[in-house]
Amino acid sequence: MDTQDIECSLIRETVNEEESKNKKNEIFEEMKRLLVLAGPLMTVNFLLYCLQVISIMFVGHLGELPLSGASMATSFASVTGLSLMMGMGSALETLCGQSYGAKQYHMLGIHMQRAMLVLLLVSVPVAFVWANAGYLLVLFGQDPEISAEAGSYARYMIPTIFAYALLQCHIRFLQTQNNVNPMMFSAGITTLLHIFTCWILVFKSGLGNKGAALANAISYWINLLLLAVYVRISPSCRNTWTGFSKEAFRDIWKYMKLAIPSAVMLCLEIWSFEMMVLLSGLLPNPKLETSVLSISLNTCAMVYMIPLGLSGATSVRVSNELGAGRPQAARLAACAAVLLVATEGVVAAIVLISVRKLWGYCYSTEEEVVEYVAEMLVLLAGSHFLDGIQSVLSGTARGCGWQKIGAVVNLGAYYLFGIPAGVILAFVYHIGGKGLWLGITLALFAQALLLFVVTLQTNWEKEANKAADRVVPELVNIEENAELTLSRD
Repeated sequence: MDTQDIECSLIRETVNEEESKNKKNEIFEEMKRLLVLAGPLMTVNFLLYCLQVISIMFVGHLGELPLSGASMATSFASVTGLSLMMGMGSALETLCGQSYGAKQYHMLGIHMQRAMLVLLLVSVPVAFVWANAGYLLVLFGQDPEISAEAGSYARYMIPTIFAYALLQCHIRFLQTQNNVNPMMFSAGITTLLHIFTCWILVFKSGLGNKGAALANAISYWINLLLLAVYVRISPSCRNTWTGFSKEAFRDIWKYMKLAIPSAVMLCLEIWSFEMMVLLSGLLPNPKLETSVLSISLNTCAMVYMIPLGLSGATSVRVSNELGAGRPQAARLAACAAVLLVATEGVVAAIVLISVRKLWGYCYSTEEEVVEYVAEMLVLLAGSHFLDGIQSVLSGTARGCGWQKIGAVVNLGAYYLFGIPAGVILAFVYHIGGKGLWLGITLALFAQALLLFVVTLQTNWEKEANKAADRVVPELVNIEENAELTLSRD
């Protein structure tokens, strides 16, 4: 090898080293951006989740029947309304996120107004369902006495659905423009006030468990009003909120085409976990099985707030970069998110396994329950890792606008594979509640695998073009309408 070849070889090695360093730096920078977004989102999700938990805790001091009724009503409300609003509102992650990336800032306000209109209209039939919750629960074979309590609780929760619908729109509106700290502060203030509100309405007003339901509604309205005031007076929203516009009434179907599959995608996942608890009531020793699965589900929900925050951050970063016409940056964000959540999943699994023999004492002093919870936490550690992976991949799907694909994936993973497998393991092979949880774990594995395959096969340049097509045509229509109005004047 002559001197020239050696020099060329050294140059190539140097270039490769530089490229490798640059890639590593890019990944680390992207991870920092994701964590800056995800941290406040984790806090917001956890604090909003705490509102329902705090209400149930206060009701628990009133006796077993009020507690059972409030728990059943909360689960009923989540399945029939809250998950629906959250799902439909998540369509804004695509529309607002890509519009913000494309610097069409005024479109964020128009998209939010459309979402507010649609979600308020959907809230009306949900309110009628909640008003008749007691009758519906009896119809589904639930205990009449508990159903009556749940029905009463659900009726007092009706104002919650309208506040929750509007709140989801404001959260997505701010989230997609990377403005997450105000949401964290408003959620913190709301949660602190909620404790005081529950104490007054549950113990001092004589309303009992109805007071807890009413406290939920008041707290959601307070949170909404805080964010609404911020959006309308903050300089940071001056370009994205320009006041109410009649343009919000146009192209509503365009929003619905994303909102409906978004709702299906989320609801199919949430309903499967609720179905698992219902199925546990059919197992031998149903009190033990239902109690342990409820504890496992609550634990899973609390730990899930971490990947849920990363999921929201992933959606924002992917949608912003696609809207800005930077497909490779969107791809990098998706990759960095998977690396982050995988690391979190391993750490969380180690913690869950380490505390498995002690965690049950937080809920019960019965040794049978504590030992069963310890066994379940080993399974929960594995399911949480998979849940985190699917969560950030679902965030990528929302950022790209793949809600239809996500809905089909969730239908197949949970209802054609996971839940049937869980039923077979629990009732045919007599593994009990662990069999039901293994079924959910298999569903999460299938969901994560399918979404991973879709993400790997993604043509990011094509997704950036789709984002441009999604943003530009509406902008042209608005400009044409504005010119037409001016010509008439």
